[in-house]
Amino acid sequence: MRNFLCIAVLILFFTSCNDSKKSNKRIVSASSGTLNNISVVVNNDLWDGSVGEAIRDVLAAPIYGLPQDEPIFTMAQIPPQVFSDFVTRNRTVLKIEKGSEEASVKIASDVYAKPQKVVLITGKTNAEIVKQIKDNADKIVSAFKNEELKEKQRRINLSLHKDNAIKEKLGITINFPTAYRIAKEEDNFYWIRKDITTGTTNLVLYELPYKALKKNDSLINQIIKIRDSIGEKHIHGSPDGAYMITENAYTPYLSETIIDNKTTLETKGIWDMKNAFMSGPFVNYMIEDKVNQRYLVVEGFAFAPSVSKRDYIFELEAIVKSIKIE
Repeated sequence: MRNFLCIAVLILFFTSCNDSKKSNKRIVSASSGTLNNISVVVNNDLWDGSVGEAIRDVLAAPIYGLPQDEPIFTMAQIPPQVFSDFVTRNRTVLKIEKGSEEASVKIASDVYAKPQKVVLITGKTNAEIVKQIKDNADKIVSAFKNEELKEKQRRINLSLHKDNAIKEKLGITINFPTAYRIAKEEDNFYWIRKDITTGTTNLVLYELPYKALKKNDSLINQIIKIRDSIGEKHIHGSPDGAYMITENAYTPYLSETIIDNKTTLETKGIWDMKNAFMSGPFVNYMIEDKVNQRYLVVEGFAFAPSVSKRDYIFELEAIVKSIKIE
C-alpha cells in the first residue's frame, strides 16, 4: 500500500508539472492582413507632424519602374490606446514610442501573432525618432518586404502549377500558381501567362551564354538590347508586326540582388509594344549561374491598363524569387 501511495504521489507531481508548463506556454494567434499593408502604431500628434512625414517618406515612397506613382506599402495609422486584441494581429506592424528610452530601432518576429514582423522605433524627442527612421530606412523596408514576400510565396504554394518540362530543359524549379498557363514553349524559351480582370500578368524564362554580358559601363544598354531582341522574336501582339520593346523615354533602373544565393542583375522599367498601343511595367532578372556557364533570365511583366500594378509586379517578384537552380 505504501509503495502504491508513493507511485500515486509521483504521478500527480509530474502531471502537475506538465500542466504547469502547458499553461505557461503563450498562445500566439495566426496573423492576418492584406499584403503590403502596414499597421503604424503612433499617436495622432506624432503622425500629423515630422515623425509621420518621415514614416510616409520611407514606407510610402513611390516604387521605381511603375507607370504611375504607387507606394511601396499602404499604411493604416492606429493610436496606441486602440492597439489591442485583433488589431495586434496584422502581419506587419510599425510602432513608435516617444519617452524615456534611448533612440533605437528594434526588429522582432511573432510578437503578437504568427507570422509577424514588428519594427519598434524609440526616442526621447521627435528629432531622435525621425533620425532613426531615416538612418534605418533600408533596413525597415527590407524587414517588411521580406515578410510579405514569404507570405505571398506561402499562398502561392497552396496551389502550385506542375510542369516538369521547365525543370528538365532549364534545370530549375520555379513555383507559380495554377492560375498561370504556359502560353509558349519554344526551344528553351517559356512564356507563362495569367489572365486578370483588365489584362494579363506574364513571366518569360530563357538562358544566355555566360559571355553574353560584359560588366562595364554599357551594361544597361546590353540588357535592353537583349530583351528587345527576345521581344521581337518571341513576344508578339496585335496587329501583326507588333512586338515588345523597352520604352526608350523611361530610363530602366539597374541594381544587383541575390536569388538562390547567386549574384543577379535586376532591371526595372517600362515595356512598350512596337506598332501597337500597349505598355506596362517589367522587372528583369539575370541570374549568374557560373556552374552551368550561363545567365538564367527570368522576367515578369504586367499589362493592366487603368489600374494599380504594384501587387501584380509583387506577385511576379515572389514567383521569381522562388527559383532554385538544380
